[in-house]
Amino acid sequence: MSDRDEFGAFLIGFVVGAVTGAVVSLLFAPQSGEETRVLIKERAIELADKASETAQTVSKEVETRTEEYLSKAEELAKKGQAVLEEQKAKVTEVVQNVVSKPKGETPV
Repeated sequence: MSDRDEFGAFLIGFVVGAVTGAVVSLLFAPQSGEETRVLIKERAIELADKASETAQTVSKEVETRTEEYLSKAEELAKKGQAVLEEQKAKVTEVVQNVVSKPKGETPV
């Protein structure tokens, strides 16, 4: 869970840093309105591309972790099933011992 928190913090920092850098560079740029609009358009396209790349990275990470967790869940389910079968066999054995004992004998 710590990795997920670190990745989320990184992602938020990345986006905030990109937006802040773009805004600051536009505010302090000594250029005309037309040039600024062109620059804003270019930066918006760059930011959209970065967001798309980040989304793809996050998607791949989610897919990888999902497969990993599903594998672990299946492994635990198999272990749980084995324990359940073992306990079922023990209960069946105890029940058979109780049923097969003559009246008056104490089952062990």
